[in-house]
Amino acid sequence: MSLGRFHVPRPFNEPIKDYAPGSPERASLEAEIARQSSEVIEIPCVIGGERIFSGNVWELTMPCDHSHVLARVHMAGEEHVNAAVDAAEAARHDWHRMPWEERAAVFLRAADLLAGPWRDRLNVATMLGQSKTCREAEIDAACEIIDFWRFNTWYAETSIYAEQPPISPPGVWNRMEARPLDGFVFSIGPFNFTSIALNLPTAPAIFGNTGVWKPATTGALSAWYGMQLLEAAGLPPGVINMVVGRGATVGNPVLARKELAGLHFTGSTGTFQRLWSSIGNNLSHYTQYPRIVGETGGKDFLIAHSSADVAGLATAVLRGAYEYQGQKCSALSRLYCPKSLWPELRDRVAAGLGEMKMGDVRDLSVFLGAVIDEPAFRGHQEYLAIANESGNVVAGGGSDDSRGWFIDATFVEVADPRHKLMEEEIFGPICTAFVYDDAKWSEALDLVDSTSPYALTGAVFADDRRAIAEATDRLRFAAGNFYVNDKPTGAVVGQQPFGGARASGTNDKAGSPLNLQRWVSYRTIKETTVPATDWRYPYLG
Repeated sequence: MSLGRFHVPRPFNEPIKDYAPGSPERASLEAEIARQSSEVIEIPCVIGGERIFSGNVWELTMPCDHSHVLARVHMAGEEHVNAAVDAAEAARHDWHRMPWEERAAVFLRAADLLAGPWRDRLNVATMLGQSKTCREAEIDAACEIIDFWRFNTWYAETSIYAEQPPISPPGVWNRMEARPLDGFVFSIGPFNFTSIALNLPTAPAIFGNTGVWKPATTGALSAWYGMQLLEAAGLPPGVINMVVGRGATVGNPVLARKELAGLHFTGSTGTFQRLWSSIGNNLSHYTQYPRIVGETGGKDFLIAHSSADVAGLATAVLRGAYEYQGQKCSALSRLYCPKSLWPELRDRVAAGLGEMKMGDVRDLSVFLGAVIDEPAFRGHQEYLAIANESGNVVAGGGSDDSRGWFIDATFVEVADPRHKLMEEEIFGPICTAFVYDDAKWSEALDLVDSTSPYALTGAVFADDRRAIAEATDRLRFAAGNFYVNDKPTGAVVGQQPFGGARASGTNDKAGSPLNLQRWVSYRTIKETTVPATDWRYPYLG
């Protein structure tokens, strides 16, 4: 029971550490890299607060050094999945009755623990397990999830619980409560962002929901550290139940449970569509209509106008397409460049790629690590073959799997704007450019809008304000996050709520109240202080 009206501290974006040579944070990070590199840990499922070691073990290796085993992951079976659902349902009674500020305190504490003593642990787990450089890990595994927890709790108070009916006439008190969903939430996380993987189960939990969380197997190391962090922050057993396992092994029994109240998903478009279809086929079985929230693929664009600044444009291409090896839903994948700017842009990008160091992310001087695993590596090799056969490879084009899963940062020019490399999601360090006649700016905008089924992120580069205004209008539905004179990546919680539509997802905007509203079910309460005692209305007189 609350005995006061409490306010969550006003959030701020967590400052990004630079890890410059000679800095204390660099020395601390390097010590943690050495510690985690020297051990092989056992990663269990966590069900009702209990560690479950299934004995069905999958070895997690470093993408940058695939002979280096980081962990033995105990994979869940169907019996573990059903036990996780049962644990979530058992925990729901007490968790949603806990005062909202007590739930918020868990995640505020988790944010501060991550900002302090847990920072190196989660950053290094993300570096080693997901092949992120120290900077990419810092902005993801530290800053973004800290921001999610701080902003989400603040939004819970100011945008969800504070929302009340504006009018209560004399004799009536109208109010509204934001209940959790009447069941459990199934959260499925991606390998590429530790912050997204942790936000998926915790955003619903802030509102009293409990759930089953399936992180990606390739992201299991950072997920395990994240789970332990939440426990250290005081999260009660059973609120979030972590099960690592193969897709169908976990998904099928979860979707068969009548208590399913929601799906919070980030991953591939095909997987999301299959999950949605399964839920649709089971609708009559569920005790409520499940909420479905998903962010899926992208074929993200940048279109340059002839008035664009080439130096800024080249930097946007180099960062937007190749940071984290292009393994971002928002990564730049297709570029539309006017003929007048192409020679200078081509040379600047090629020169930049020639200076980028690729290698083991434990070497803090590298810009490019490895792609996540062998299936991704083989898929990217197929696209490199296409680039070398039917495109003009400006830079890159090679691969090396002798030690890790390394794909060259590749820049390709194609003559056909409908080329396979311009249309299909690649999710790797391959960016394809189509060069258009300067006079065909309008036609180029049509190509941007119609070429891809996705609509996640996109950017326009121009100094001419008329071109910016036209692109912003014409590409209104081509991207859920649109950037002007910037790369199409790097959305910040509280600044650019993230999500796209079309084949890119439900556009429920993580990092804003729009996503959080999906995890509450409102109840309106009308209280009449002096009830009427005569059924007759005056007009009957």
